[in-house]
Amino acid sequence: MDADILIVLTITGLTIIMLVTEVVRIDVTALLAMLALSWTGILSTSEALSGFSSNAVVAMIAVMIMGEGIARTGMMARFSKALLRKVGTKKTGILGTLSLSVGTLSGVIQNIGAAALFLPSILDIARRIKISASELIMPIGFAAIIGGTLTMVGSGHLILTNDLLESADLEPYGLFAVTPVGIALLLAAIVFFLLFGKYVLPQGSSEARQDLTEQEKLIEAFNLDQKIRYYRIPQGSPLIDKTVEGSGVWNTYHINILALSHDQYADYAPWRETHFEEGQVLALYGDQDKIQKYVSDYKLKETEDHHMFQGLDDPDESGFVEVIVPPRSELVGQTIRKFSMRKRYAVEPLMIFSQGERIEGDISDHEIRAGDTFIIYGPWSHIKELQNSDPFVVATPFDVEPRDRSKTWHAAGSFLLAIALAMSGFSISIAFLTGAVAMILTRVMSIQDAYKAIEWKVVFLLVGLIPLGVAMQNSGAAEFLARSVMGVVEGSPLYVLLLTVAVISTVFSLVMSNVGAVVVLAPLVVSIGTLAGVDPRPLVLLAAVSAGNSFVLPTHQVNALLMTAGGYRTKDYFKAGGGMTLVFLAVAVTFFYFAFF
Repeated sequence: MDADILIVLTITGLTIIMLVTEVVRIDVTALLAMLALSWTGILSTSEALSGFSSNAVVAMIAVMIMGEGIARTGMMARFSKALLRKVGTKKTGILGTLSLSVGTLSGVIQNIGAAALFLPSILDIARRIKISASELIMPIGFAAIIGGTLTMVGSGHLILTNDLLESADLEPYGLFAVTPVGIALLLAAIVFFLLFGKYVLPQGSSEARQDLTEQEKLIEAFNLDQKIRYYRIPQGSPLIDKTVEGSGVWNTYHINILALSHDQYADYAPWRETHFEEGQVLALYGDQDKIQKYVSDYKLKETEDHHMFQGLDDPDESGFVEVIVPPRSELVGQTIRKFSMRKRYAVEPLMIFSQGERIEGDISDHEIRAGDTFIIYGPWSHIKELQNSDPFVVATPFDVEPRDRSKTWHAAGSFLLAIALAMSGFSISIAFLTGAVAMILTRVMSIQDAYKAIEWKVVFLLVGLIPLGVAMQNSGAAEFLARSVMGVVEGSPLYVLLLTVAVISTVFSLVMSNVGAVVVLAPLVVSIGTLAGVDPRPLVLLAAVSAGNSFVLPTHQVNALLMTAGGYRTKDYFKAGGGMTLVFLAVAVTFFYFAFF
């Protein structure tokens, strides 16, 4: 064995051990591997640092920026709310629907783009149904990777496969030649996680499961109801022409109107002298029985048409806060009526704690004392204005990114531009970087926000591991391993040959690029197939499909992108990805055995 091959295999083995055991952080491990290849003279300086200029790394940075831009518009949050309305809050339904959606999209665009597009929605859904994001992110990330096998243009290594076949004077495959096996693999992955997800995925201990948010703490502490109910004022309702205060909403029914619709806008925390009109929609908050009494007395009709109250029941756009009146506040000695809190700030006071007493219902004429505490509800933008005013101290921390819905089409257009460029022949790095810059130019986000969106741990993980793949290929280590193994199985039954090709391709995909794995394996597989008297075309396609079997380590771009968001450790990929790898091998080999030979 050549000395260079021995050194590369040793560094590769140590790197894998360190990634699995996490003796040091995985990004540090990757950088050590990169440096070791340079220290030992395996790679030149430019080769060792090639990861910094890699298409994969640039694409990863661009995808992170675009993902943040999409999240800022609230586009995927609206998608997640619509999805929950359709499939409910059952985790199995959500997991199946999202996996199919991501996997299908990944069949026509780069899998990292599909994963990045859905990530904000996955996080939002996990928060809404109160489960750890780690229970959704990894399965859906795996679906994005597998989705690349749905068409021959779904991933780079499948696109390259036809070129390699033509160079070997073999007929290339059609666009959908791989679709049946891709569908089988995607469905198998979904079934695997539906049946065994609770055993192989981190459940409550993952870093992805956060402690209670400040909102959740406040809701628990004061036993607040998160449910907002919407009702329309029909023709002939006794409520028409009454004022808000005149309807008895506070002093008789002890409930609150959080918002009231008008023709062109929504009136948050409507002023007491606001008159009701036919067709308006009310957002009511309070005890359900008291709301029903109000609804019955005024003949209101429940409605689902409350789009005009953008974000009213979205914790990213509105919520509860605890507000304290400091001793020197101008509020001391006044009442809410005299101060006109609703009219000034468009927030709704729900209750007051004064000298140890909890006061609800009609609090308009309560004389405010120093130290009184209000619980109010309103859009974060309104609460921000209140926070910056002198009369109050907002005691509830909130750090909510503003959602600029007016930039939705700018963000969506930038993302679609990136996808269109990638599909028209531009490299994924140039295409996605163009999309990221377009978001900055259209003011979806600032350049400073773009820098903050980059997860540098993931970037340096890829930067360090890419040279390892280069070393495997350039030193001949990859070819040495492939020839050694192929030599052992030569003359074996067809199923053993297929399984060997799939396993080698899987192993290579973990330590080098998918494209690199196919480049190394294709000529060897063609030779083995010819010697064994087997059609080499399906063997090459099997090797290409199996190059997407990258689940055991977080070395695939999609896994690296989602690792931090899911709070995963390498051992989590080893556990769940190990099972997924076995399922992938079993399905792929069996399918090729019966369908292609």
